[in-house]
Amino acid sequence: MSILADLTAGSVADANARKEHRSKAAVEKAALEQAPALDALEVLAPADRVKIIAEVKRASPSRGHLSEIPDPAQLAVTYETGGASAISVLTEERKFKGSLADLEAVRSAVSIPVLRKDFIATEYQVFEARAAGADLVLLIVAALDQKKLASLHQLVRELGMTALVETHSEDEIDRALEVGAQLVGVNARDLTNFELDKDLFGRVADRIPAGVVRVAESAVLKRKDVARYREAGADVVLVGEALVTDGDPIRTLEKFLSV
Repeated sequence: MSILADLTAGSVADANARKEHRSKAAVEKAALEQAPALDALEVLAPADRVKIIAEVKRASPSRGHLSEIPDPAQLAVTYETGGASAISVLTEERKFKGSLADLEAVRSAVSIPVLRKDFIATEYQVFEARAAGADLVLLIVAALDQKKLASLHQLVRELGMTALVETHSEDEIDRALEVGAQLVGVNARDLTNFELDKDLFGRVADRIPAGVVRVAESAVLKRKDVARYREAGADVVLVGEALVTDGDPIRTLEKFLSV
């Protein structure tokens, strides 16, 4: 089993355990009672300068422990103050040490769009995201067959959210576009084996047509990394490790946003 398959199976198992205590009907009801999701596509639309999705991330399988983050809401407020356009919150529990409670705390603290970043493979997880206040949901093409990708993407839209559809190749970009993705991410880290390819975005970005927002993910530690992605055509760059391990994320965001 690949690392991605293992992470997805774990997230689904954890969701199924939660469903024992909170039925799908209850989660659907909570999702539909939420205030309308923010329009992430409008917020992340191409502009004269790069936009940043700043991530609340305690750990990862590749890097291990990154930061304690005792107050994810306060960190998110710091990101918003520093100019981030959206906040990504890791909710995967086993390897990333996140939770839906983190997402709820962040949503209550900021006025910009919030992404549930997890290994989503079921309708229940999508409803959970909306019930917790998410405006965006991550869908990873490599983790889903095309039928499931299409159905989950449609559900995300029906709930008023935006799907960040993550890809790792030209073929996966084509699959994302086939289901109507308007926000396409290219992750430099291959989640099947966690190998990093810093040049991947530059090789495949042209596959993403005008009118679709291009998001570069992973391999961002310095301003030059953001600049490289921007020069290759990124509208948005998702940044995690560089911010959670930095003693002054506002200053780091200022550098990144100057690209």
